[in-house]
Amino acid sequence: MKENVLDILIYLFENYIGSEVDATPEPDRDTLKVELEQAGFADREIDQALVWLDSLSSSPARTHPVPNSRAIRVFDVSECARLDLACRGYIMHLENLGILSPVQREWVIDRLLALAAEEIDIEQVKWVVLMVLFSQPDEANAYARMEDLVFEEQTEHALH
Repeated sequence: MKENVLDILIYLFENYIGSEVDATPEPDRDTLKVELEQAGFADREIDQALVWLDSLSSSPARTHPVPNSRAIRVFDVSECARLDLACRGYIMHLENLGILSPVQREWVIDRLLALAAEEIDIEQVKWVVLMVLFSQPDEANAYARMEDLVFEEQTEHALH
């Protein structure tokens, strides 16, 4: 099975996002690993996905100073190599809409680059944004706006 780390993260996100609502305890790392192996994911990618999740709570973006509202984000060469113009534009669009703060934007960029995927597309950006926003308890409104935006775009594509 040729799956990447993001596929595993999406699987976990889709299967465990409601666990808070259901009041079921979160599974431990070993239980998750066994379940992911049974689902057909490779050990290496499982380990990378679990490290990615661990890093989500300790992202470097949390420790950087908050840029002021007049700051302009300039992507460096290595970021441009991994995030094409469409991805960079979409991230900036989400910030302009107020869905992402400058700190969250940096967090999203950090987590996207940590995926180690050869190519990153807008669908991957959307999933990482949802995961970053979901991981922050005070961002329920931003998460809901992003979720609405994603589903609205999917509906528009289905109509065309």
